[in-house]
This record gives sequence, structure tokens and C-alpha cells, in this order.
Amino acid sequence: MQNRVSCLTSAILGILLVGLTVPSFSVSASEEVSGEERVFRFNISPNGYPPYLIVDQNQPSGIMWDVVSVVAKRLGYRVIAERIPRKRVDQMLLEGYIDGTPRAREWADNPEQFLFTDPVVDIEEVFFAPAQSDFSYESPDDLVSKTIVTHLGYRYPLLEPYFEEGRVRRFDVSRDKDMFTFVLHGDRFDAAVADRLVGKWILRNEGLRQHFDITSKGISNYGFRLMLRKDWHSFANQFNAELAEMRENGELDAILANYR
Repeated sequence: MQNRVSCLTSAILGILLVGLTVPSFSVSASEEVSGEERVFRFNISPNGYPPYLIVDQNQPSGIMWDVVSVVAKRLGYRVIAERIPRKRVDQMLLEGYIDGTPRAREWADNPEQFLFTDPVVDIEEVFFAPAQSDFSYESPDDLVSKTIVTHLGYRYPLLEPYFEEGRVRRFDVSRDKDMFTFVLHGDRFDAAVADRLVGKWILRNEGLRQHFDITSKGISNYGFRLMLRKDWHSFANQFNAELAEMRENGELDAILANYR
């Protein structure tokens, strides 16, 4: 009888132990799955910024998207594309609705609020003038009395004093592609100022490359980076390490070659 009671007690204790260990295993498994499913919510903006971000396809593409996708996968993140209008990006990033956006530090209104990675690629603003025109650029003084097609809402620090004093006229348009249309077909426009890669991308896709000359010298050179929240130090450090490796082994050049 005593042996039967002892056996029954052992059985009950065994059942209780199993019951206690099952929930513990479930929590551990849940945490592990959660760790594997980390996501990086990346802003690609509603209209993109070709060739850095291209959104008029089923799957986003472009230089920044390709680099972020490669690095994030190696770090164990799944990239989710978010299309946030420019005016809402900074606040939504600070509030955690997105995790990162491409930005030059010089373009940020309050850069001290954010964390920036190393540059992925350089943004170089140069002039695009009609082929065989007499337009040339070495310094802002070469632009005096000329009309330059510019992007609506963009600031050009080197040229601002000339614009404000009226020595150089600016004509704003809202779309990058339209800048080249105005220069090509308008009689009163001398050149457009745009990022070198952006301009080349547009001209290639519009079949207009032979109609424009591009200045070798520009007015600015900014590093295009990821802008993150300040608590993303670990991600930024790992991103920078992977980016340096891609630059060293030629992977970054291969991505850039796809969009030149």
C-alpha cells in the first residue's frame, strides 16, 4: 500500500513538473521567434528619389534600398518599406513609427536629434546645360545674369546670396524630370542644378543624354546616409561595419553600376 501511495505521489509530482515547464518553454520559444523576426521600417517616400530609391515598381529598388536590404538581411532584419511624406518623416522617426530614412546630415532640420550612419554614396550637385551651349561653371560668379532651374523647396547655400541679391535668377519646379524639360525647351533658362546621378538617371531613361552637357565641377558634395533614432547605436555600428566590407570587396560598386 505504501509503495502504491509513493508511486501515485511521484506520478502527481511528475505531472505538476511537466505543467510548470511547458509555459516556460513556450515563452522562450516566443522570444526566439521574435528575435528572428526583427524588422527595419525604412522610409522610401511616396515618390522615391531615383536612382537612390525607386518606387514605381512592384518591388522597391534603387541604390539605398539595395544596400539597406543586403545589410539588414545580414544583421537579421526584414526590411519593410514605408512611404512617408517628407514633412512627417522626422516626427514619425522620433516617435518610432519608422526606424530609418535616407538623409544627408546637411539636409536635416535638427540633425542633433538623430543618429547618422557613414555615407552610403555621395550626393553631388552639378549643372546640366544644353549641349553645345557656352555654359561653363567654375565659381558662382560664372552664373551672374543667368537663370538656373532649381528644385522647389531646395536650398543651395553657396548660391543663396546670389539669389537673394538678384544677381542670379532661380526658376523653381516641383519635379526633377521637369527641370530638364524647361532647360531644353525654354529660351530663358541657362542650366539646371541637380544631383549628378539623379540627372544622369533621368536623361538616360528619357533618351536625352546626348542633349545635355554636365559640368565637372559642382556646388556641393554631401554624404547620403541613414538617419536613425539615437537609441539605434548598435544597429548603426553594425551597419557601418557591413558597409565598409561591401565597399572593400566591391559589392557597393556593383550596386552603383546598376544605376549609372
